[in-house]
Amino acid sequence: MSGFFSRLKGGLTKTRDNMVKGLDNVFHGYSEIDDDFYEELEETLIMGDIGVNATSRIMDELREQVKEQHLTDTESCRNLLIQDIRNQMQTDEHAYDFEDHKTVIFVIGVNGVGKTTSVGKLAAIFKAKGRKVLVAAADTYRAAATEQLNEWTNRAGVPLITGKEGSDPASVIYDAVNAAKSRDTDVLIVDTAGRLHNKKNLMEELRKMNKILDRELPDYCRENFIVLDAATGQNALSQAREFGEVTNLTGIVLTKMDGTAKGGIAVAIVSELNIPVKYIGVGEAIDDLERFDPDQFVNALFI
Repeated sequence: MSGFFSRLKGGLTKTRDNMVKGLDNVFHGYSEIDDDFYEELEETLIMGDIGVNATSRIMDELREQVKEQHLTDTESCRNLLIQDIRNQMQTDEHAYDFEDHKTVIFVIGVNGVGKTTSVGKLAAIFKAKGRKVLVAAADTYRAAATEQLNEWTNRAGVPLITGKEGSDPASVIYDAVNAAKSRDTDVLIVDTAGRLHNKKNLMEELRKMNKILDRELPDYCRENFIVLDAATGQNALSQAREFGEVTNLTGIVLTKMDGTAKGGIAVAIVSELNIPVKYIGVGEAIDDLERFDPDQFVNALFI
């Protein structure tokens, strides 16, 4: 865990340089808490990709606490701000219950965000826990997607169910469901096509796939994860919104946290969409994806 924390801290360097230094300049640039101080603090948070809604909530909370505690110096505000951000990021105590049950994990997201890679890394996480894992390559539109997924599942040491290029993704789901039943699979991970330009088709496809899964695997838990590339900042937020219109999202896999100055987007996504970040990636290796720990994230960012 300490190895992952140091990678996370290293990965958030640009965000720290961009946002946290800006915040510290505000805290040190004012001797008293007044409207100008609040205004500049708010502006710095928004510029740091925390987003308008999340920033409003954080600022409201901060103003209230400052008033209640009769604070007058800006320095004591910093700890309150960090704690407010930490509170925004907390995950529900049951967020990972599915890890101990038979589960279908549906993985969606646009192309290029690290979706297929994340499927392979998730497979490796569950395999390491001693679970029987099966992956379904339901992105039948890109031959490269299946090849890439095949590489990752080989690396993770888990079987892969594939279909012909251009075939109906629902047929792959059907094959995967039968294989999951006959092999007594614990975790079925489904990689789906990464596109949004034709929402009607996507909705129809997801509806068909869901119907098969609900009918054939009624006892399995369901998780719908969207993979988002942290480096795309506010773009990631609009992707999550759009996919949220076609499927019920239960969690976020945040990739490419290393090397982006937009790490603050994690706070915006959780606050604006009310969907928890469940896994976070900070590199290309198969073990570079971990459960999201809000305390770890905030410590890596601010402390």
